[in-house]
Amino acid sequence: MLRRPLALLTADCLDGFVAGFGADLIVPVPLHTKRLRQRGFNQAVLLGEIFAQRWGVPLQRNNLQRSRWTEPQVNLTASARAENVKGAFTLAAPAGIAAKRVLLVDDVYTTGSTARECSRVLRSAGASSVAVLTVARAAE
Repeated sequence: MLRRPLALLTADCLDGFVAGFGADLIVPVPLHTKRLRQRGFNQAVLLGEIFAQRWGVPLQRNNLQRSRWTEPQVNLTASARAENVKGAFTLAAPAGIAAKRVLLVDDVYTTGSTARECSRVLRSAGASSVAVLTVARAAE
């Protein structure tokens, strides 16, 4: 598995940013329970575990939740991706986000639709700031 080398390479590049950002929480982008059962793991959680250990920032695994099934983003156009994830995320405990600086972790950033929607939910719950951290950026 490549999670450790990818996470450590990413962390090496972002140590300074994370120190300056002063993150209070690391929040991985969640999978729907159906997809989690199919795959058997959430890649964002696996990456987040390494980041949390490296930076000494708590990992909040289950607060941000995917509340409804969405089609895999890889098969959709940019505009369809935004519509696909609209309203798909909720927080189990919104109070745990209030006034926090959040590092939102995902594996790949393509159009930003998932990151935007998750960030919107986190900001609506009162997060003071949200920074998106991914290990890869898809070529468009």
